[in-house]
Parts: sequence; structure tokens; C-alpha cells
Amino acid sequence: MDLTGKGVGGPKIAVVGAGFVGTTFAYSLLIHGLASQIVIIDINQEKAEGEVMDLNHGMPFAYPARIWAGDYSDCRDADIVVVAVDKGQKIQQSRLELAEGNFQVLKQIIPNITRYNSEGILLVVTNPLDVMTHVALKLSGFPKNRVIGSGTILDTARLRYLLGEHLQVDPRNVHAYIIGEHGDSEVPVWSLANVAGIRLKDYCPICKVPYNPDDLNDLFLKVKNAGYEIMKRKGRTNYGVALGLTKIVESIIRDENAISTVSCFLEDYHGVSDVCLSVPVILNRTGVKEVIKLPLNDEEITAFQKSAVTVRKIVHSLEL
Repeated sequence: MDLTGKGVGGPKIAVVGAGFVGTTFAYSLLIHGLASQIVIIDINQEKAEGEVMDLNHGMPFAYPARIWAGDYSDCRDADIVVVAVDKGQKIQQSRLELAEGNFQVLKQIIPNITRYNSEGILLVVTNPLDVMTHVALKLSGFPKNRVIGSGTILDTARLRYLLGEHLQVDPRNVHAYIIGEHGDSEVPVWSLANVAGIRLKDYCPICKVPYNPDDLNDLFLKVKNAGYEIMKRKGRTNYGVALGLTKIVESIIRDENAISTVSCFLEDYHGVSDVCLSVPVILNRTGVKEVIKLPLNDEEITAFQKSAVTVRKIVHSLEL
């Protein structure tokens, strides 16, 4: 079986990390037909090769693509390099507690990527997400528009799903954001949440669901704790985040100018600077085309600034 990927053109995605998230993402890429070249890189070469063989055996049922197990030199010419490695999060362990161990991992990985690729986009999914996005930015030396973290794209999707269930409407028609840290200090933007352009307080009577801030807070707590609850039951999360990564990649590869809540380096965002946090941004072939400054209320601004303090404290504790 050819595992080299030689002689193939078209969009190329490198996935560093053959764990559950990296391989589920590679599977999602395949069935969405977003890349003609997918290389999986892992310190455990046999594991990577096994995953590649399994994916290739599904090729007759999917879109044409060349998938192979490679090394860091295969990052060369990749449009996007996805960093999906970490030391593993234990049940009830916060994402921020992972910082030091995964910082050491990225200190080895990022220079190996940039040795072969200085023009692509780095997409980070390693936790603690915002801290590791900041680490990848500093270690790579890439411009800030080309280093992106998966951020709160999954948290936002969870909120929209739960709101859709609560309001009995398709979650794709719910517009609401989670911003800030991908973690315990994340912030729901209730002031702008809407369905069909109608704010929640005005939409609830339409669907005959009482507007109750306590109910909304309960929904947010389910969003914030979702990762822990899933890990308690199955040991890991992988499907939702892989689909979120796929959406980010699609926005970039297809030059969509689509809006997603991803982690990126902020400068004077409601008083927050010099830290990576999630806010809505426009994504296209250049990476982050533009950061969208939401008109937050005072309570949301305060919570967002506190989230920045939480992440910045961890960043400053690392020897960057």
C-alpha cells in the first residue's frame, strides 16, 4: 500500500497527532471531500500507519484523496497544519491544568513544523486551547492571522444545540456565541442571542417557551461542563470538535469569509490585548481576515476581561 502521498495536487492538510481528535478530524475531512492530500504525523508511526490504512480502505465510499502516514518534512506545502497532540486530560482535570505538560510537547513540535512550512496556517486544538494557541504563535513566529485555535467553536455549537432544543427550533437557526477562554471562564453573549433576528426575550413568546434567565443560565452551565460530562461517560471528546475543525478548514480552503468563534491574538478588544481568546472572526484563505468586535453589554465585557486575566496568568507562568 502506498503511504507516501507523492505526486498528488490540491489542498493539503497535515494532521499532527494520531489520537482520537486527530483521526476523527481526518475521517471528517475525507467524507467532506475538503482535501486531496491528508498526511497524519505521530511519534507512534505504527499507530499513524494503522489509522491511514483504515481510512484508505473506506476510499471507495468517499471522495478521492491521498492519505498517508508521514513525518514533519511532509508538512512542506501544507495549506493548513493541525496540531492535535496533548498529554491527555484526566476526568475532572481542568484544561488549564494541562498547560505545562502540553507546553513542553509544543516546544518540540512547532519548530519541527516550521522547519518545513513557513507559509501555511497553524490550527491548534491542543488544550488548554487559548494558552497553546498563544504558545504556537510565539514559537512559530507566524503572523497573528495565520495562527488559529479551534477556540469556542464547539462551545458555541453546544449552546446553539441546547438553545434549539429548549426553543424547539433547528439549532442552525439559533445565533448565539460563547466567547473568551475555551474553558471554565468562557462567556455567553446573551445580549445578542437571537432566532431569526429576534432577540430571545422577544422570541420566547412566539414559541410559547417562558423567557427565564435562570433557565438560560442552566443551559450555559451544561455547555461549560459538557466536556467533563462527556469524558465522565466515554473518556474523551472527539466528534464535535472534529466537526468544528472541519468547518474552520472549510472556511479557509474555500475562501468563504465565514464567521466562526476561534481563538486568535487580540489587540484592544474591549480593553483586552496581548492574549489569545475566542471571539467571532471572518475566516478566509489568509486565515483570520478580520476580528469582529461585538457590542457587548457591561456585564459581558467584565466577564470577558476576567477570562483574559485567567488565560494570561497561565501564559505568563510558562517560559516563553
